[in-house]
Amino acid sequence: MDKPVTELNKIDKKAFKAPSIHRKKKLVLVGTPNVGKSVIFNLLTGTYVTVSNYPGTTVEVARGTGKIGQQVYEVIDTPGMYSLFPITEEERVTRTLLLTEKPEIVIHVVDAKNLERMLPLTLQLLEAGLPVILAVNMMDEAEAIGRTIDLDALAKALKIPVVGTAAAQNRGIDELKRMVSDYVRKHVA
Repeated sequence: MDKPVTELNKIDKKAFKAPSIHRKKKLVLVGTPNVGKSVIFNLLTGTYVTVSNYPGTTVEVARGTGKIGQQVYEVIDTPGMYSLFPITEEERVTRTLLLTEKPEIVIHVVDAKNLERMLPLTLQLLEAGLPVILAVNMMDEAEAIGRTIDLDALAKALKIPVVGTAAAQNRGIDELKRMVSDYVRKHVA
């Protein structure tokens, strides 16, 4: 005797799976224009974002999803900013996002060739109480002009994780991912 097949029996039971109680953690990329935020965004998410120097191309906030370690993140590529004290609309958008969306991690991407000009924003982010990892990008270009940066000394002075990257060459991205995983495991419940 076969059981009668009802419509209810045909429904895929996976559709009734309980929703995950774990929301995606937020990872926000910040920095001045043209430091490689969008390249790092692409490497973390596998998503292509047009990287261009044309005015207005980074005004919109790009969002994607990436898995780092065992954690899924909402990765947010913000418009370029020079300061947490906004002058431009792009800076206002980024500041508002940082202060209202409460990211678990903020990766401040800086140009290794112009590190001194970029560190004031790092200090502002830290003073605002944001969870910062510093990604010193374009290390290949800095090395090409004979510049060396003691990343360990910088990390010690700032009291935050610091990683050297050359994102256009996918260099340092695995180490950045490890730092994100370690930081979130140690500091985020």
